[in-house]
Amino acid sequence: MSFTLARARSRRHRDHTVGHRSKALVGLAAWAVGLLFFAPFAWMVLTSFHSETDAATNPPSLAAHLTLHGYREFFGASTGASPWPALINSANASVVSTLVVLALSIPAAYALSIKPVRKWSDALFFFLSTKMLPAVAGLLPIYLAAQNLGMLDNIWLLVILYTTMNLPIAVWMMRSFLAEIPVAILEAAAIDGAGLPTVFRRIIIPMAAPGIAATSLICFIFSWNEMLFAQVLTGVQASTGPVFLTSFVTSQGLFLAKVCAAAVAVSIPVLVAGFAAQDRLVQGLTMGAVK
Repeated sequence: MSFTLARARSRRHRDHTVGHRSKALVGLAAWAVGLLFFAPFAWMVLTSFHSETDAATNPPSLAAHLTLHGYREFFGASTGASPWPALINSANASVVSTLVVLALSIPAAYALSIKPVRKWSDALFFFLSTKMLPAVAGLLPIYLAAQNLGMLDNIWLLVILYTTMNLPIAVWMMRSFLAEIPVAILEAAAIDGAGLPTVFRRIIIPMAAPGIAATSLICFIFSWNEMLFAQVLTGVQASTGPVFLTSFVTSQGLFLAKVCAAAVAVSIPVLVAGFAAQDRLVQGLTMGAVK
């Protein structure tokens, strides 16, 4: 009897040790993958503080002298070209389009999840099918339509385009989030006499807040980073931050330190928004993953 107990304890101890080692290996692998994805951005940040001579060395030197010359050039120290109009245009187009997307996607997701319409799966597929066409394939028709309507180099054209680009993704995401809301709560509210606006304001919006935060952040990032339509359809007045980055690639060559400094500066709003909403983002993206 004692021999059997000893064997059982030894087996449990061995399994416990193997489990700890497996968890440690998984943790190390996760850290390695995370550092692998973070390394290019860290290298870009480091290069942005180097002079052009040090940035062009191969291999680059980690101990090179640090300077803010790249950032001063980005803010127009020698050329006088200020990035603020482009950054403000990016902020306006991204924020306004994200708000419009939320205003349209939440009711649509409500109709496709909590109060499903007939053939709701076909409607979802239709939303998804709009993302199957490559953006460059629709560039010429959009350009000709904008030209005929006199909307070239207009920030509102970008707002409309970013809204149509992000709306299918937002509807899909919000539909999965709203589907997690217990129907019994909504039925109880209806029995108590709450109308649809009250249900939205006091039940649906608070309970789906993590999903709304995740959806809005993803739409904001997609809008902020978009460059193809902004490059072709804007000129001077409606130029955005990513388009402003291309001004550092000239016929004289590619200035690596200045480009890295500009890329870091343009990425800061997205990074700040991501860090500020990271808890909501993780919670929203994992909604429904664990029952």
